[in-house]
Amino acid sequence: LLLASASNAQEFRVGEPIGSVNEAGERKPMSDNVKVYGAFHFSESCTFDAKRNLILAMNNGNPGDGTENDGFVSLINPDGSVHTPKWIGVTRDGLELHQPLGSAIANGSLYTVDSGFVREFDLATGTPLRNIPVPGATLLNGIAVSADGTIYASNTRPPERLYKISPAGEVSVLIDGAPLATPNGVAIDGNGDVVVVNIADNAVLTFSPEGELRNTEYAVESGNDGIVILEDGTKYVSSVRFGSVSRIAPGQEATLIAEGIAVTDVAAIDTEIDVLVNKYDGSTTATSGINKNIALVEAVADNVADINAVASVATDIGLLADLQDGTTASNALANIAVRS
Repeated sequence: LLLASASNAQEFRVGEPIGSVNEAGERKPMSDNVKVYGAFHFSESCTFDAKRNLILAMNNGNPGDGTENDGFVSLINPDGSVHTPKWIGVTRDGLELHQPLGSAIANGSLYTVDSGFVREFDLATGTPLRNIPVPGATLLNGIAVSADGTIYASNTRPPERLYKISPAGEVSVLIDGAPLATPNGVAIDGNGDVVVVNIADNAVLTFSPEGELRNTEYAVESGNDGIVILEDGTKYVSSVRFGSVSRIAPGQEATLIAEGIAVTDVAAIDTEIDVLVNKYDGSTTATSGINKNIALVEAVADNVADINAVASVATDIGLLADLQDGTTASNALANIAVRS
């Protein structure tokens, strides 16, 4: 392959939305009244593209030594149905993507951690932009990107670290060891600080961009994997080991808003629950959102006119919920029906 001539090389391209080619050779997109679910293969994390109103799911390739180069990114509609089964990864030309785990969107780019690298793609076209090696990494897992383009990535297996990568691609170790304890999910709060959740305990750690520990909060349960921070500072933390979601409002202790969320194999699936936020005031804002096996909708209503819905969208199991009109925003939890 390395000796192939330039004339035989193909340009990188992304996959098309679901459709079919008829006998006349015409490609027809699938009609809107048809829904297809699936297009996942060990989907560790997803992130929400608010501009396109699509969820980008990171899919691992087949089990192996991590060099198979068969990872891919699929596009999912907010209702959990498939938009494009393989967006990035329909061809391998110019693409290296093995086992993508955590993901983030920032500054017009999609970022993911993958087999000792941070990989960056153009969010609009899917074109690969950068592959940044992270020396010493053993399992890059969570990732977040600040407004200035600084990348923060957790290393879950020893050495337990939080890496910092400058906008120019210079890699350094921001935090090495405690209080990190099998660190996983990473997020940026409204102050530009970096928040990390641990799997080995229930700590939710806030660090300055220089590595100073500013605050320690606690989720209800340990085994935490994903974190999302809302504009008002409220944190949602998911526990993959206990199948629960904690909410931490600013200055308050954590409360459990969901539990008993089953995964197929907790030992084998290291799945990140993120939160999708829609504000129904004539506009829509969103942060990332998906868990591999579970969909959860928590509807919070202050009144009929102003509803803030916090949701995670499913892949393998769909959850349906009806918004409840109520006067207590903190306790307005959706009626949930599960279908598999």
